[in-house]
Amino acid sequence: MSEFQKKILCFKGFRKHFPQFMIAVCSVLTTVLCQHSHAAVPQRPGIGQVDHRQAVDMTSLPWSAIGRVQTELGGRCTGFLVAPTVVETAAHCLFLPRTGRYIQPQDVHFLRAYSKGQYAAHARAIRLLVPPEYDPRDEARTAAFDRATLFLAEPAATMKDVLAVADSLPAPGTDVVLGGYEQDFSEIVRSDMGCMTGRLAVDGGGKTLITHDCSATRGSSGAPLLSFQDGKWTALGIQVLANYGRGGAAAPLLPLVAADSGRR
Repeated sequence: MSEFQKKILCFKGFRKHFPQFMIAVCSVLTTVLCQHSHAAVPQRPGIGQVDHRQAVDMTSLPWSAIGRVQTELGGRCTGFLVAPTVVETAAHCLFLPRTGRYIQPQDVHFLRAYSKGQYAAHARAIRLLVPPEYDPRDEARTAAFDRATLFLAEPAATMKDVLAVADSLPAPGTDVVLGGYEQDFSEIVRSDMGCMTGRLAVDGGGKTLITHDCSATRGSSGAPLLSFQDGKWTALGIQVLANYGRGGAAAPLLPLVAADSGRR
């Protein structure tokens, strides 16, 4: 596990902005104590007392659009296709704190519909975009922009195996599902199929986050928060945070101005 995966990611301003969260909200990769709590982060933050996740069929949508984002340095997260050559994931998964830069795109691989060593397609990234507003060293203020877009060297799917993208924020109480390659089931996708969005919240910079009560823990970073709308599976946001009990928050998947991380 990298130093980034071990560092504290509890957000100082969330006690004010997230009254519905329990004490504080931490990154799904957190494994140490929160700075503002005397209690240890649960071994599986975001799950709660009852595990609502179940196995899914990787051969059909929405799961056939999801895959493992894997780096040549050993990092792993979840990602998903919004076009045959375009993958969305969480930006914090690709940041290298020792260098203060993002990993080179050519060192990132996307394994579509990965399951127990098998996958439907593999492609290497050739370009990486991250919103200029996101600061991996100040996640409390910029969590709403924790998003990375990977452009692949070749298609990893056809249009029938990509997800639609929401053009508006969801209303509280919207039915959603969430699943990814999580720490306790890293070789398969398991999903909470019966959860819903909560009220919209904000990060430390006042930007919108989508809260939800889905069971999802470490490794689900980068997974799509999904809703079935108008006869198709639609990605509402990117999973970036988990709380002490069940649920967490997603960065909205709305059009954002992005900066080429290779120029950083």
